[in-house]
Amino acid sequence: MRCYSELVKLKTFQERFRYLKLNSAVGEETFGHERYLNQRFYRSREWKQVRNEVIIRDVGCDLGMAGYEITGKVIIHHMNPATRADMTDDAEVLLNPEYLICVSMETHNALHYGDEQIIQAKEWHERKPNDTCPWR
Repeated sequence: MRCYSELVKLKTFQERFRYLKLNSAVGEETFGHERYLNQRFYRSREWKQVRNEVIIRDVGCDLGMAGYEITGKVIIHHMNPATRADMTDDAEVLLNPEYLICVSMETHNALHYGDEQIIQAKEWHERKPNDTCPWR
């Protein structure tokens, strides 16, 4: 099982992305197909509480990486795909921050269905004086 304590040992955004990448296919059956369970879970008080805890822990940064602040909507990603059985029998695993991470919508989609090229532009480069000046 993928977990936060292992993820944070990885030093780069790309390493973290590779650790979490799911290689799913569009239309593949997931917890999301069980709409009524999905909606009940994500509207629950317990989910909203753990969601806030994870955002605070990750300081609202993509894959929990400092310097990769999420400017749009913060998505809380289940590192291990949720199943119907998790929802009906063992929701505890779905509410454990050890198996959750903050991601941007772009990163979330890349983890599920995309490839690493989608997130290549996120590579961080140290800024220098005048590096955005067009005549230098």
